[in-house]
Amino acid sequence: MVGPRLDSNVFNTERDGQALEKTTDDIQEVNFLKAKLRVENGTATEEEKSIYEKSQFDAEKDKTQFRNYEDACDRVKNFYKEQHTKQTVAYNLKARNDFRSKVRAEMTIWEAMEKLNTLIDESDPDTELSQIQHLLQSAEAIRRDGKPKWFQLTGLVHDLGKLLFFFDAQGQWDVVGDTFPVGCAFDKSIIYPGSFSDNPDTKDPIYSTKYGIYNPGCGLDNVMLSWGHDEYLYHICREQSTLPDEALAMIRYHSFYPWHSAGGYHELMNEHDEKMLKAVKAFNPYDLYSKSDGMPSVEELKPYYMELINEYFPNKVIRW
Repeated sequence: MVGPRLDSNVFNTERDGQALEKTTDDIQEVNFLKAKLRVENGTATEEEKSIYEKSQFDAEKDKTQFRNYEDACDRVKNFYKEQHTKQTVAYNLKARNDFRSKVRAEMTIWEAMEKLNTLIDESDPDTELSQIQHLLQSAEAIRRDGKPKWFQLTGLVHDLGKLLFFFDAQGQWDVVGDTFPVGCAFDKSIIYPGSFSDNPDTKDPIYSTKYGIYNPGCGLDNVMLSWGHDEYLYHICREQSTLPDEALAMIRYHSFYPWHSAGGYHELMNEHDEKMLKAVKAFNPYDLYSKSDGMPSVEELKPYYMELINEYFPNKVIRW
């Protein structure tokens, strides 16, 4: 039974969860096709190539089922224009202050999965896979490959930060999309780098310089990344779980494509980040390629994943 910890008043149920998913799918489609190019031109990792080959869509399927890539690119461009204009140092400082100044809800991890399921899927009763099944697909792909239990759990929870959309996010632009540092010049490794022209930080005498407010080799722990579902969940898990550093890096950096896929911002890294980059690169293919025809059974898998949740989230009830 849902208790008072899950007061529905804290959620903005007027938000269009399916629109958020549509934007997310378009972003992922563009990132998927960029990764496909890496496989084809020989710059992909062996793990990426292996998982990509296992994830190929059935060639017999009707190609018209899949969205037109150019249309997806157009929608993604419009999304990134807004994100790149509004993700400023001032906004990111405010977002972090807001995060620490209040508890939005108190839920267990599984309750959060169910809530995300309800908020996103209720507007589309014909959806083939629920949000929980999508989360389980990622986790099960990782489990089938014999990865550690903490890795499996990371696959299960890594997108739970999307709950931010139904709390106090200003729009889709501060929830999803590729992430990047703020407080220094926007690097050409960022998707659509020419769309920052209306961001006031590009005219700031400090923020517009190569290193900005940072120092070479300062370490990414000391870098402020654009606020969104990754950063939100990272702070929650860092404070309320026993997940290892590699898992926290997978959560925080899985949308940091300019860094883990395009080779940008390496001048800010320290020795610890070199290890974390390997972990993120190992996780990224599961994030991109976990689509499959299998429909996970929530009831069959729940006991297994509840054990993992209880092991790594000892407080059970999480402050969101």
